[in-house]
Amino acid sequence: MGQFPSARGVMMDRGSDLHLELAGSGSVRFRLMRALREAIRSDRLAPGTRLPPYRALAADLGIARNTVADAYAELAEEGWLITRQGSGTRVAHRATPLEPGRSRGPARPASRRVVHDLMPSSPDASAFPRSAWAASARRALATAPNEAFGAGDPRGRPELRAALVEYLARTRGVRTEPDRLVVCSGFAHGLTLLRRVLRGPVAVESYGLEFHRSLLEEAGLKTVPLTVDAHGARVEELDGTGADAVLLTPAHQYPMGGALRPERRAAVIDWARATGGLLLEDDYDGEFRYDREPVGAVQGLDPDHVVYFGSASKSLSPALRLGWLAVPGWLADEVVAAKGPREIWSGVVDQLTLADFITCGAYDRHLRRMRKVYRHRRDLLTTTLAERAPHITVSGIAAGLHAVLELPAGTEEAALRAARRQGLALDGLAAYPHPDSAMPRREGLVIGYGTPSEHAFGAALDALCLTLPDR
Repeated sequence: MGQFPSARGVMMDRGSDLHLELAGSGSVRFRLMRALREAIRSDRLAPGTRLPPYRALAADLGIARNTVADAYAELAEEGWLITRQGSGTRVAHRATPLEPGRSRGPARPASRRVVHDLMPSSPDASAFPRSAWAASARRALATAPNEAFGAGDPRGRPELRAALVEYLARTRGVRTEPDRLVVCSGFAHGLTLLRRVLRGPVAVESYGLEFHRSLLEEAGLKTVPLTVDAHGARVEELDGTGADAVLLTPAHQYPMGGALRPERRAAVIDWARATGGLLLEDDYDGEFRYDREPVGAVQGLDPDHVVYFGSASKSLSPALRLGWLAVPGWLADEVVAAKGPREIWSGVVDQLTLADFITCGAYDRHLRRMRKVYRHRRDLLTTTLAERAPHITVSGIAAGLHAVLELPAGTEEAALRAARRQGLALDGLAAYPHPDSAMPRREGLVIGYGTPSEHAFGAALDALCLTLPDR
């Protein structure tokens, strides 16, 4: 292991120094993550503080950029950090426990308390099925073999992979086998594994998460934008891009909300077969459909040219840190090798519990219940806006946990400022375009209706209506 100073000062964007202590045992990434967590816990890095870019921090500490990128990605998965287009990487606005007797001190004058969380694509934490999950945990622990508590298979527990094969085939039309499933800690972790085996440019949707693009770009992979319309990405633009892979959200384009139309689904598979390319299919909220029949996974059309990403983050909770990849057989060993020789990412108990939760039918029951809950909220959102802001067009509402409120040109930034005054946390469309996209910029708000609890949703809608432009 290379030697480097155990502590460095990093210049932050506000002109202050960040002291990081990287001493101790473990990998460089592990020590960097530990140092950042401690800085956040101790309140030296307050919520909203912007961290240095990957390159700047790596150069200052004398470590690899990918090490910093991986550490940021993992901390974002854990909820310590948040990454947004135009804002860089910042400390998340989440309360963390302090040691007894410690005080956070006075709040910064510029900070505003979040009263209503309408950030997109998060589930209702209060709806987590605690009793059913606890029952599955008890059964899983009682029946687990002794070897389950040793060094884990990097593919993940066989009980969970077997349960997922059946579940994904039945509900999403995914065709795979247990040895071609790899358990990971979520989409970002899965994409980090894939980027280590990709060789060339990756085409992405022109509207999407900057965080996902940055994970690819930090690995030296150029991202090429594809135009997005009401029917998803225009995959015919793949010809001539030189891309070796394409990352899409076919069932519910994020954030605009359209589903990839059938002829485009067939066309992207034809492209993959003709070029030897890969489709990276992010099925982030495939369980939630309201006004149409479920749209099956594109992976079912050709499992040898598609990597399917799924997770429990929207269906159950991001706190579980459980996701999965269904990979082509020829790629499985490379992905497993990228993960490492043993399971260090997802806890065995949670994997065993989810396996039981699926096989006993509790997962299906939970999803049926939550579809009704989220559909009711979606309907309340649309009817409230129809009554109080009929000039606002709402789109992307046939599925998922978010909607797009389209705004007149020149009004998005004012609406976001008004939202902050109301204590509303939400996103604007300006956070999502690829910087190289030639698409005209659209203005709007991306509203998540999954996060608030049932009793708080009405008040959140009242506050939302106060932020919208009159005409």
